[in-house]
Amino acid sequence: MKPLNPGEPRQVGPHRIIAELGEGGMGRVLLGLAPDGRLVAVKQIHAEFAHDPGFRERFRREVAASRLVSGAYTAAVTDADPEAESPWLASTFILGPDLRTAVDSTGPLPAKAVRRLASGLAAALTEVHRAGLIHRDLKPSNIILSGDGLRVIDFGIARAVEEAQDLTRTGAIIGSPAFMSPEQAGSGPITPATDMFSLGSILVMASTGRGPFSGTPAPQTLYDVVHTVPDLSAVPPEIRQLAEPCLAKDPARRPSPGQLLDFLGAVPADTAPWPDAVHALIRQQEADVRSVLSLPIPAQRPPAKPAPEKKSRTGLLIGVALVAVAALIGTLVVVIRTLTSPQDPGTPAMPLAEALTLDRLRRVDACTVLDGRYTEDLGTLEPDSNPVSPDRCTYKGPNGLRFDLRLGEPVVNGGIGTTNRTAEGLPLLRASFSGGCHSLIPSTGNPELYVMLYNDTSVGDKCTIADNALTVALARLRTHEVDRQHDAAGVLPLDPCALPDATMVTQAMTDARPVAAGLRNCRWKKDDQQLDVRVQRSLYVARGDSVDLGNGVTGHVTEDSDSVCLLSWPHRTLTDGDAEYISVWLQGYSGERACERVRAVADSILHRLPKR
Repeated sequence: MKPLNPGEPRQVGPHRIIAELGEGGMGRVLLGLAPDGRLVAVKQIHAEFAHDPGFRERFRREVAASRLVSGAYTAAVTDADPEAESPWLASTFILGPDLRTAVDSTGPLPAKAVRRLASGLAAALTEVHRAGLIHRDLKPSNIILSGDGLRVIDFGIARAVEEAQDLTRTGAIIGSPAFMSPEQAGSGPITPATDMFSLGSILVMASTGRGPFSGTPAPQTLYDVVHTVPDLSAVPPEIRQLAEPCLAKDPARRPSPGQLLDFLGAVPADTAPWPDAVHALIRQQEADVRSVLSLPIPAQRPPAKPAPEKKSRTGLLIGVALVAVAALIGTLVVVIRTLTSPQDPGTPAMPLAEALTLDRLRRVDACTVLDGRYTEDLGTLEPDSNPVSPDRCTYKGPNGLRFDLRLGEPVVNGGIGTTNRTAEGLPLLRASFSGGCHSLIPSTGNPELYVMLYNDTSVGDKCTIADNALTVALARLRTHEVDRQHDAAGVLPLDPCALPDATMVTQAMTDARPVAAGLRNCRWKKDDQQLDVRVQRSLYVARGDSVDLGNGVTGHVTEDSDSVCLLSWPHRTLTDGDAEYISVWLQGYSGERACERVRAVADSILHRLPKR
């Protein structure tokens, strides 16, 4: 990290630039401040590359790919402008060295840290592959070691799985030779197994300081990757049993990320996941950041407007003619765009990546998102006056149009496919099961949960209407106009994964990690055991045996047995007759009494709820 030179531009897009993090042949990475004060890493491409249409298209793909996989093990994209004179992409700044720097500076990692590295990389690739992508350039410099784990960065050559074959038939070699797979080096078919070969090479490098095929010129390295046995002589046995299967020449013989995670098992909790020397590098970088932040920071300024050019009389006549032609073209563009673009969706207040986090979506009133008129083809939309779920809303339009907007829902049947449509810079996806048309886009950090538009009416083209309505919804979600009115007593904005005491959950189910199974449903699962905590709003019907939970709260138990118990209780009754309520559901319990464990979890939740 180094301060900027005098006279260098101090702003990229809306971000104030305060230091340089690094520079390469294609561009450089800058430390910036977003308008809301957050630190961001701004990747800015050198201007000369922006004149190459092919490069600019690749950069657009990088932006789209990075946004698809922003999760716990990647750095979330917060903003981007692929059309700028010097294209740029901003992502959350992750404090820590990359793996290459850490190993070069402090030496190979001990086996315990390499196992943690393997678990984090496998979890990251699970999210990447679930989004339908292949990273294709997984290498040590693209892995950041942070104080709480790791992050995978730089999706510059990531490709959608179904596109990967066409893009490699040209014979181009794409990736970093020392960490390529044999199929990349030999221009063979690219599959998710390609990333697993790179993962194996990274584990060897992390534990020995050098890759299994490194140390020779690039052509020889490529030959060795395809034809020779990897050098694992210095790899500790417990790491070799992880790396060696990943380095199989045959992609079909490599484990999947999920299989590697299953083999590794649960990673023990640790406040310092890396060796002390690595954490010293993290602290040093933190000190460097504080140092550059202490320097004068430029005030934010609006983007400069281009100065008008002086024109000759001949140029003026040509300009008038061009204006007339442009006006005609502009009229046609307006006619076309009125059918697909939202008209006055509101003032954007946040990047789309932030708008699509589960924390943000829990604060949204689904029935305000599309209430009104935004595109010509949809007409004026009216929301359901009493939706059955706070995460959904049914909208009605002219001529019998009717569809559902769903926030933070999983796709429980069928697969996920791509479309040729984009919205707010992200590609729209399609759920491939019958009964209507589902247009969807993954939430930030939880790509298995989607913002979804489900259209099952026979009015017009089902999928075009679904895509257009979701396009409007995404633009609206960036505004504060769709927020629920703040209610200090309400439980709808709460994260269900944070409600129970972790100790109580552990007593019911050991070594299980919380996973968001829905916008307001958190799930802990291990083998056949499953614990769900749900925050709900609808008509509350008292079923089963009454249970006094204390402080005037009465719950109701159903499915009471040794292995299954469901306990629900109303938090409060609302003016429309609905209620906010909590449910704790334990299934497949192997102890003596499931309801005793459920009651303990419920008691820990009750103390964390707001006052009614």
